[in-house]
Amino acid sequence: MKYGTFELAEAEGTVLAHSIRLPGGRLSKGEILSQADIARLAEEGIGSVVAVRLDPGDLLEDVAAQAIAAAISPDNLRFSEATTGRVNVYAKVDGLFIADRAVVDALNRIDPAITLACLADHVAVRAGDMVATVKIIPLAVGGGKVAQAVALLTESVAFEVKAFSPRAVTLVATELPSLKASVMDRTARLLEQRLAPSGSRLIKEIRIPHSSDRLTEVLQALEPHKINEPAMIIVFGASAVADPDDVIPAAIRRAGGEVEQVGMPVDPGNLLVLGRIGDVPVLGAPGCARSPKENGFDWVLNRLMAGETLTSFDITGMGVGGLLMEIPTRPRPRDNPPEKPSALSIGALMLAAGQARRMGKDGPHKLLAEFGGVPLARRSAEILLASQAAPVVAITGHRREEIEAVLSGLALRTRFNPDYALGMASSLVAGFSAPELAEKDGILVMLADMPGVTTEHVDMLVSAFRAAGGGVVVRSVSDGKRGNPIILPRIAYDAVLRLEGDVGARAIIETAGLAVIDVDIGPAAHLDVDTPEAVTAAGGILKG
Repeated sequence: MKYGTFELAEAEGTVLAHSIRLPGGRLSKGEILSQADIARLAEEGIGSVVAVRLDPGDLLEDVAAQAIAAAISPDNLRFSEATTGRVNVYAKVDGLFIADRAVVDALNRIDPAITLACLADHVAVRAGDMVATVKIIPLAVGGGKVAQAVALLTESVAFEVKAFSPRAVTLVATELPSLKASVMDRTARLLEQRLAPSGSRLIKEIRIPHSSDRLTEVLQALEPHKINEPAMIIVFGASAVADPDDVIPAAIRRAGGEVEQVGMPVDPGNLLVLGRIGDVPVLGAPGCARSPKENGFDWVLNRLMAGETLTSFDITGMGVGGLLMEIPTRPRPRDNPPEKPSALSIGALMLAAGQARRMGKDGPHKLLAEFGGVPLARRSAEILLASQAAPVVAITGHRREEIEAVLSGLALRTRFNPDYALGMASSLVAGFSAPELAEKDGILVMLADMPGVTTEHVDMLVSAFRAAGGGVVVRSVSDGKRGNPIILPRIAYDAVLRLEGDVGARAIIETAGLAVIDVDIGPAAHLDVDTPEAVTAAGGILKG
């Protein structure tokens, strides 16, 4: 692959390294220049381009990324389509992300052009979480290097997601006069919340005096091996474990079980006990497990819920990274009840500021074209107003007076974007800065020139966002191909406000590591009307 500046006479077939804006549109980075492209560039007085010429056997970035991603076992994983040399990988289930550092490192050392980044080993993930990304750095890479990466991933497992399996959990809590009943009640509630991601449930809570004899009797009487489903016993002691022969480990042994480990190199979480009675794990919880903050108890619990059998060797290997603080990826403590889906607020942003250059110089405005006798801009606004998203804000720019005239009388707010000529980013910034939308949990962004989108489609997106509990991107697709409208969560607003130029939200979706939920709304996701022919083909009548 040769990278450099090419005169137009020798540029046909090269791959464009940087986008070029032209009056009639633009040539995008990564585009293979054709004779027609060369002619357009010459007409605009452009004499050379920065591009790459492929050598025999070279693969374009998207082809290479797709080939490498396809070599990863797809179990419990979902893959995005390749774009700008990147394939993102998402968990399809709630579970435990497992990574083999040796394999990941080996892949990243094949060639600097090929990269694989993933989460840390043994991290709990939810369905829809992004867990890894394959990225090709240059515009193309040698096919031989890609073949090496594919062979490595075919022969070994770089990472996987082990699905959580539900267990029937019995909580045994020991009591001392100094331990308040309210603390024990809160402990049980927090435990239920920790069990929820795996679908496990607390089937019984037993409170007994803090005594080895009494705990032994209870463990013997439980007979967990007779429960008709995978079981687990969790013991919260009223007093911290101070010795391998203290109340909890002693009772496990006396009940006929084995103690695998007392103590762990994770802080908070040092005073954990792991044992088993038959095939049933018995987990002595450290005092810090009465708090919602991440601690060693979570690490062990998640591995057990993912079906792993932990040994003393596993637990004593948790010291690196075992000095914990509150995890930044958990935006609110777990003891705060999650918001009810219906409580999540979603506003709507309609983008109607574009210059519609493809309609021709001094040609009719596509947003004034009538569909069913209604101007397209007004029709799109009415669809949003009838949906579950509220309030609705419309951004105007090019031919502002005419667009705002067809929107008059509707219960929406219009905001003029004086920088509309700079591209879509300026309209997104104007909309996401609107006070009516800035505090919403999510903002649905809809292009005003999409006549196929219906209120039902919009409500499908809103429902998906609420069902996920917010904090995710919801994207319209058709047959797996991404489209519009989309919903962006509040966590992405700052990134939107930093956008510049003629770019939309795609860069944020692909690079910010946000979970993405795709909702198939059919062909409407791709139907926009950028040309007079497209307006007519979609059933519109040109006006204005």
